Amino acid sequence: MFLPETFNLGNAFKQYFEIVPAFSNALKNEVYRIRHEVYCEDLKFEPARANGQETDEHDANSLHLLMRSVKTSEFVGCTRIIRPSPDNPDQPLPFETTCASTLDRTVIDPATLPRDCIAEVSRLAVIAGYRRRKGEANSAVGISNEDFGTPKQARFPFIPIGLYLGTTELARLAGIETVFVLTEERLANHFGKLGFSLQHIGSPIEHHGRRIPSVMSVSSTIDNMRTNLRPLYQTIAADIKRGFQSQGILEEQSDQRKKSLYLAGLQS
Repeated sequence: MFLPETFNLGNAFKQYFEIVPAFSNALKNEVYRIRHEVYCEDLKFEPARANGQETDEHDANSLHLLMRSVKTSEFVGCTRIIRPSPDNPDQPLPFETTCASTLDRTVIDPATLPRDCIAEVSRLAVIAGYRRRKGEANSAVGISNEDFGTPKQARFPFIPIGLYLGTTELARLAGIETVFVLTEERLANHFGKLGFSLQHIGSPIEHHGRRIPSVMSVSSTIDNMRTNLRPLYQTIAADIKRGFQSQGILEEQSDQRKKSLYLAGLQS
């Protein structure tokens, strides 16, 4: 990564983007619209829906995030955190089913973890105008070596990293310690370069392309975050706090508040 020591990622990010937690129906509809545009229309991973919204059975148990362009106010990306159902916590998360035969349970066994402290990040999507470069036509989001700049030109992949840092902070606020993700091996490796504590926990599978299951400790990721990433994380955390306040949601860290945050995110 070629960034000058004086380059502040947080200041740079807020010139162009902001993270918006999606608790209201109107904001959730924006999430579903972006997902339809990316997963149904562009990539054709999912069938098109008459209402132009891509939803599934896991949305009822998910917390959602959006990324918005500061200059145009357009929503350009989204992601979600799927939690086990409060009514049926032993019901598997999607990756537990998809990767049932390939998970290395000697590394970690999701079935043995407290279900209220785990989640899965999925449906990371970026609209075409912000991801259409060489090699990204068949991917919902992308990072390439070019995104990390050169000694002559500083660059940084703000959109995918911003969305992942947003889910990290939202997970922390909701009391989630262990986050699983099923993603492209290339993307997982790039996150590793940035210091994210992603650990592969099984063999790759074919799921709309080659995907590998990984796990991340939320507290370890935050505590061991690289110095140059911390201003970006702090900016995104401030965005999420502001989003909570604007939507009438408190983010204090008592167990009751964590439960309230979770329920607020699930309510329609």
